Amino acid sequence: MVTEFVQAGSEAGIMFLPADLVNPPPFTAEEWADHRFTARSGVDFSELSDVEVVEALAVARRMRARADALEARALDRLHRLRGADKSAAVEASLELRISRQRAANRIARGTALVSRMPRVLMAMEAGDIEGYPAGQIAEVTAMLTDEQAREVDDRLAGKLAAGRLGFTDPASLVRATRRLVTAIDPDGQTARAMKARSGRKVELIPGEDTMSTLAMDLPAEVAASAYARIDAMARALRNQGDERTLEQLRADVAADLLHGRDPGVPVPPGTARVFLHMPVDTALTMSDTGCELSGYGPIPAPIAREIMTRRGSIWRTVLTDPATGAVKDLGRTRRRPSAFLRELIAVRDRECTAPGCHRPAHRCDYDHLREWHHHGQTADTNGGAKCEPHHYLKDQPGWTLTHDPQTGTSTITTPTGRTYTKTTQPINEPPARSVPNKRVRSRGCARSFDPPNETPPPF
Repeated sequence: MVTEFVQAGSEAGIMFLPADLVNPPPFTAEEWADHRFTARSGVDFSELSDVEVVEALAVARRMRARADALEARALDRLHRLRGADKSAAVEASLELRISRQRAANRIARGTALVSRMPRVLMAMEAGDIEGYPAGQIAEVTAMLTDEQAREVDDRLAGKLAAGRLGFTDPASLVRATRRLVTAIDPDGQTARAMKARSGRKVELIPGEDTMSTLAMDLPAEVAASAYARIDAMARALRNQGDERTLEQLRADVAADLLHGRDPGVPVPPGTARVFLHMPVDTALTMSDTGCELSGYGPIPAPIAREIMTRRGSIWRTVLTDPATGAVKDLGRTRRRPSAFLRELIAVRDRECTAPGCHRPAHRCDYDHLREWHHHGQTADTNGGAKCEPHHYLKDQPGWTLTHDPQTGTSTITTPTGRTYTKTTQPINEPPARSVPNKRVRSRGCARSFDPPNETPPPF
């Protein structure tokens, strides 16, 4: 009889034991990878394959996430031990070797995660999300009460457990958090947005090597429109044979416009625009939910209505599936079918469909999912938005990019065989499914009881 041996271990090290004696079960693939790159010293990276190198990156990501969680708990405890004493930040800065202000910011992040966002902290401890995006999530909820923040935490955990969100794209997690904050505290979110917009400003930040940064804090739709105009003019110059890089062209075009000089190219028509999505009941002030700015994310309804009513705004009817919230059609206007199709794709996808990319869809290419030369149709069911780099990447050896227009789910598989997934969130949240309740008749009138509360699952 052949005895099967498996790896088992503890803090003391690794042993190989008969499979029938091991309890609990042996290491998972992730745990074994963590041990391989952390418990052993002197890993010779020159001998590793590309698959093993990417595995090492995954280990580093999980280690950072767990270290950030450890730091958060330690800083929270130090803060509680010292009370309001500012010396906690001083001591933390010395040990962490950072400035006192950065230490104070990390203490604030740690206390918020421990007391207000425990499920996000659990995800950090599991190696799923690092401290920086977790801190962004905590920052988005900073103005909420503790009870409201914990409700956001619970709802976010529910979306992750249901597969409606994933950890692969932290920016989408932050956007989803904004949506939840708007739903839970719409009036407060609007007041904070109004206050932030009143603080718009321009800053000159001196840099190194005779360079400086000119930074502008602007309303999101104004900044998006300005960038789209600069980008379109830069691309037009590039298409005319200008040898400067796109980054250089954007910088030079912006400088020319600010100085009142002619950049040497007219503004391409229809480029300085942004897409704003709004349910009709919100437009009619019957609701205050569901507003989203392409390339940015959710915005408060009063601000969306103000943008909508500006001179020059163009309204389009968008038809969505009432069950899923997915975009199905646009109201017709006198446009060529190709132009209409491109706009339908831009409204439906809202941004590049490649996982991890958030370039607005109206600045992306129309990508045939099944190529034209393979008899693929030019139709919404065979198309998706892809930015130029991802459109190019699709045809490179070892890379596979897929997109399902029906579900809004996209995947990207790398040459090392790892697959990452992205699901486009619907413009309109589909109605919550409730379990039918028994109706109690009283004097000929039907009356239903509220369904029981459901606790969202953990991460």
